[in-house]
Amino acid sequence: MSELTIWTYDWVPPGPRGLVRDLRLRWACEEADLAYQMRTVPFDGRETNHLADQPFGQVPFLKDGAVEIFESGAGLLHLARRSDTLMPRDPAGAAQTEQWVIAALNSIEMVTVPWWFLKMTGQADNGLTGWMTGRLTHMERVLGERDWLVGGRFTVADLLMADVLRVPDVRAFGDRPATEAYVARVTGRAAFIKARAEQVAAFEAADQARG
Repeated sequence: MSELTIWTYDWVPPGPRGLVRDLRLRWACEEADLAYQMRTVPFDGRETNHLADQPFGQVPFLKDGAVEIFESGAGLLHLARRSDTLMPRDPAGAAQTEQWVIAALNSIEMVTVPWWFLKMTGQADNGLTGWMTGRLTHMERVLGERDWLVGGRFTVADLLMADVLRVPDVRAFGDRPATEAYVARVTGRAAFIKARAEQVAAFEAADQARG
């Protein structure tokens, strides 16, 4: 049995299937050919039933032997340090990969997720629209100049940035051809397709257990 264990919920409603963030860690392991196993915590009572492992009651969290990590970005960087498939080994390439991982979380997802939640609650024309437009416009410029974020090849930075940008409402926001081509290229990879299918299948199988 592998020491590398990714934890997620035992079930989620249909809407978020294929988007729950344990997918990021599954995908990284598939890209890097790292053996892993999936374990679950109950969706019911999730706010308090695994606070010792994830202090905000979220998923995923990762266990790699004695190493325990919560937050998907931290987990991705940990996995990237185990495989040069995910991150170059030279200091400059590693630093650039890390900065784009942080940018995906702090400069893009920090805006897109609140905007998305407000839109889902019926506030389509909310106060974050202008801010998000600016951030996505900057990414469109960057992606119009390169196929990959770092070193001319796929890294964990692309995995995370594409996962942030592929959210359907975000992906459909504005006319951004370079971004669309990028998201299609990254999510067309076999490792993403496998990881997403397995996540969705696991949640669908849990429907029967819940009756």
